[in-house]
Amino acid sequence: MNELMAFWAEWIKPSAGLPTVQWSILLAIAAAAGHLAQRYTGLPKVVGYSVVGAFAGLAGFSGGAWPLQGISLFLLELGVAVVLFEAGGRIPLRWFRHNPMVLAQSVLESVLTYAAVYWVLIWMDVRPSVAEALAIVAIVASPAVLTRVVMDTRASGPVTERAIVLATLGTLYALTWGSAKAGLLNRHDAALSDTFYPVAVVLGLSIVVGAVLALALRTALRVMSPTSENTSMMVLALIAAGTAMAAHFGGSAPLAALLGGMLLKQLNPRPWTWPRQLGTAASILTTLMFVLVSVVAAQADWSKPVAGLVLALIGVRALAKITGVALANPGSGASWRQALWVGCAMAPMSSVALLLVSQFVVSSPANGPMIARIALPAILLMEVLGAVIATVAVYRSGESIKPWLAPPSPPEPRERAGEAHGT
Repeated sequence: MNELMAFWAEWIKPSAGLPTVQWSILLAIAAAAGHLAQRYTGLPKVVGYSVVGAFAGLAGFSGGAWPLQGISLFLLELGVAVVLFEAGGRIPLRWFRHNPMVLAQSVLESVLTYAAVYWVLIWMDVRPSVAEALAIVAIVASPAVLTRVVMDTRASGPVTERAIVLATLGTLYALTWGSAKAGLLNRHDAALSDTFYPVAVVLGLSIVVGAVLALALRTALRVMSPTSENTSMMVLALIAAGTAMAAHFGGSAPLAALLGGMLLKQLNPRPWTWPRQLGTAASILTTLMFVLVSVVAAQADWSKPVAGLVLALIGVRALAKITGVALANPGSGASWRQALWVGCAMAPMSSVALLLVSQFVVSSPANGPMIARIALPAILLMEVLGAVIATVAVYRSGESIKPWLAPPSPPEPRERAGEAHGT
């Protein structure tokens, strides 16, 4: 791949730079692969995006620098922020007052996932600081992958809604704790009480940025139509500004967007859908996000000694999430069968996990490489395999109105007329 890029650079000199051409071609191939994957296998489009990105990364594509920095970091944060803002806008806090067991499910599965992954990695002789960082990453279930699966399968119901809510809340916990813990990885004597102040700082700054974002959008929605193209541009621009501000002042950009969406839901409880124009822009960002994640993750140091740790993390994480959801299921209004499929639907890992790993690598040169060696292969596997598991969970729960493989579309009237005349 590097030799091919060097050959191109000798005679292709586009005004926007060769990386722009490379990424444009890669995204075009990914879009086609996502469409073909859904059409001929029934799997969500994200599987095609991730597979193309993985092949590009394994082939040596140099478009994803590691650790993330500059424009690639901002675009990934912006894509995550857009997804989390939408996910946060789907969570009514009043629901937890009427059904507190859903919140209990979220807390229990997150705590159990952290504890199980941490102790298994310690048992496998992983350094405690590395095991703690990986356990925080394991808490995250990707709302981005889940929303794409739900969109592609046209699913709706208690399993899909609860899985998205639990994944969003788990992301909230992991971003708050992980962003604060990143600055303490180099301190071997850091106690649990030492994380309280960093957590308060990250959460406080993110709440401030999220509140400003929610208030600005609430004010705009009073005088602007939610379906207006100008509203679409304003929403995306404000999320981008909030992303840059939160990261600059020491907060978490994805966390600020998530909290902004949740606050906007409380300030503007009337249901409102994303404008079509914003949906198109968001789709481009999420496609870029999935491809970037798989390109970067595929460039990890794949080796046999790490394979056992990766498989252990994936297996224990899946078991802990299913067990946590099941233990808090009584009184939550869901059947045991639904609880099982909710736990399975929370399998995907993707962009938020990659952002946390990048933070750990930047903040701790000593522990960062080992964290990345284990986390990156796990993220790549669970971006693809997790999307497949979530799709199976949606179909097995009976909440998809779309058949797994749609029957071929009937021929056009002109074609049928031609066949009738023997032509």
